[in-house]
Amino acid sequence: MTSVRKAIIPVAGLGTRMLPATKAVPKEMLPIVDRPVIQYAVDEAREAGIEHIVFVTGRNKSAIEDYFDQMPELSDTLGKAGKHEQLRSLEQLLPQAGATTFTRQQAPLGLGHAVWCAREVVGNEPFALILPDMVGFGDKGCLAEIMELFSVTGGNVISVEACDPNMTHKYGIVGKGAPIADGFQVTAMVEKPAPAEAPSNLYINGRYILQPEIFGLLANQQRGAGGEIQLTDSMERLAETQAFYARPFTGRMYDCGSKEGFVEANVAFALKRHDTRHSIIGNIDALVREHAPLVEAA
Repeated sequence: MTSVRKAIIPVAGLGTRMLPATKAVPKEMLPIVDRPVIQYAVDEAREAGIEHIVFVTGRNKSAIEDYFDQMPELSDTLGKAGKHEQLRSLEQLLPQAGATTFTRQQAPLGLGHAVWCAREVVGNEPFALILPDMVGFGDKGCLAEIMELFSVTGGNVISVEACDPNMTHKYGIVGKGAPIADGFQVTAMVEKPAPAEAPSNLYINGRYILQPEIFGLLANQQRGAGGEIQLTDSMERLAETQAFYARPFTGRMYDCGSKEGFVEANVAFALKRHDTRHSIIGNIDALVREHAPLVEAA
């Protein structure tokens, strides 16, 4: 079975749900505690054994490329100030030379088009896809979990998570078939179905392992919802000839492209860290008590 060596991370989106902050700062560079959102995606890829990351960028995203580069002035300043631990920490975040590629999506034509833009770099091999807005929180990375299932099943593998059954119209929902290892075979993929028509309440949470045949389907994919080239549309076509499997994520995904998800992620990761946990717990408790009357009145 061919191993998964490369991952695509699309970062061309405008981040309109987080305006006005994203007018000047790429949404992927907004910090969760003290690390930008994009760093969590890269860390997850590394944990899963990914060797090469393809960033699909757009206009005004140069800050992401700069973030993953050397900054001699900062290194010199930290070194002279004796802040060697901070300097080592920053150096550990840098990818190895040649382990990243940045390619441009010239027009906002949707996720499917963004994935297609990476076809020449990925080549004829299976690849991972990480949507960086979705930040995983758990003992093990979400991509690492579906890599484990892929080692058993091959084919195409996606990560899923349970949502409120009344909220299926907000997500891409899958049908649950026969169990296999820690997952199951996918029997259907439906984009934003009404609760009464949903095959389950399991939604695709932004982590995929896909076979390279998806690129050929994306090349002639008609525009779908929102006038964009939808990845799910081509996945449904690919499922006609190839198997799809899914594994429920044992942690939790935070949608950091939304205000609520971004705030929740900051709180969750701050509580997980020993250097911020105790002060955050006390502050949250005080804020909840302070705002409880306002919540009850609303």
